[in-house]
Amino acid sequence: MPWYAWLILVVAIGSIVGGLMMLRDTANKVELTDEQRRRVAERNAEADAQDGQDR
Repeated sequence: MPWYAWLILVVAIGSIVGGLMMLRDTANKVELTDEQRRRVAERNAEADAQDGQDR
């Protein structure tokens, strides 16, 4: 492979890895109260029940 193909390959891989690292660094953890966790669990249970009926 010519040298410029290796250069393009290295730049592409570096761009992907750099983008993933930036995404990981800027991710924010969502803090939920106990009430919000309970409501999310209820919605998930309802969605699972609906999916079970649809099958």
